[in-house]
This record gives sequence, C-alpha cells and structure tokens, in this order.
Amino acid sequence: MKKIILCAAVALTVIACGNGNTPKQETTPTDTTKTATDTTAQAQYFGAKITEEGAIALAELKGAMGEKKELSTKVMGEVEAVCQKKGCWMNIKNAEGESMRVTFKDYAFFMPMDCSGKTAIVEGMAKIEETSIADLKEYAKDDNQSKEAIAAIKEPKKELVFEASGVILK
Repeated sequence: MKKIILCAAVALTVIACGNGNTPKQETTPTDTTKTATDTTAQAQYFGAKITEEGAIALAELKGAMGEKKELSTKVMGEVEAVCQKKGCWMNIKNAEGESMRVTFKDYAFFMPMDCSGKTAIVEGMAKIEETSIADLKEYAKDDNQSKEAIAAIKEPKKELVFEASGVILK
C-alpha cells in the first residue's frame, strides 16, 4: 500500500511540474538574440516587450520634449550606474556625459546589477520632475556613494527622469 501511495505522489508531482501551465514572469531576461553584424552580441529584454525601432539618442530627448513636461518615447543610452541593492533604477548617459535616471513602471521589474557599460533602449515616459533631498540621498546610498557625498546633498534637484515600461539591454 505504501508503494502505491508513493508512486501516485511521484506521478502527481511529475504531472504538476511538467504541465506547461506555469506562468512566466516578465521581470526576468527573456530569449537572447544575435545581431547580423555581431554574432556575439546578445540582447536581454525586461518588462514589456519592446523593439529598438524608433529609439532616439538620449542627447536628442530634451529637443524632442520641447516645452512638454512629459513625453511618451523610446530612448537609447549607455548604462552608467545601477541600484546596487536590487537593480530598481539605473542611470543612462549620452556621449557628452549627461545622465538620466530610469525607474521601472509599477516597480514590476529590475535590472541586473552588473549591467553598467551596456547599451539600454528604454520605452516609456520621459518627465521633468523635482527629486526630493530624501530621494537623492537614497539614490546615493543605493549607488554606494561615500557618507560625505550623501551629506553634501542639501537641495532638491529638478531633472529629466524616465519611467520605463520595457528595456532592452545590449
């Protein structure tokens, strides 16, 4: 009798684990792709499925926004820094060294903490916002900045920020 119960339990476990109905989480990297020009380049996708098509360089974003306070767009830049606690934000920069903080819509996905130096294509909403002193200090802590650098933050900062619904890392 014990053998029958054991066999039934094993069979149910195999069936339950292999039924293919397990939902896939979109917060993890999905399939990698290779470009035609560089067979070693791989792309990772996070959040909503997006494409590279129509992405503008970060340097062009301010011009594209004009007088608008918000703009739905797709932007490309180099990852400069990533939250070292859990990957909940990243900074991307342009060739001139200007950077922009990117957060992720509804806190639904995170970036790998070792993605600095990679190219990111982000799709979502660019906004001009004032970042509070408390938030600036928290970002500095997350970036492992020195206590002196954190203490030197004394004023809020009006800046261009981005809330991404999807990200491609290359």
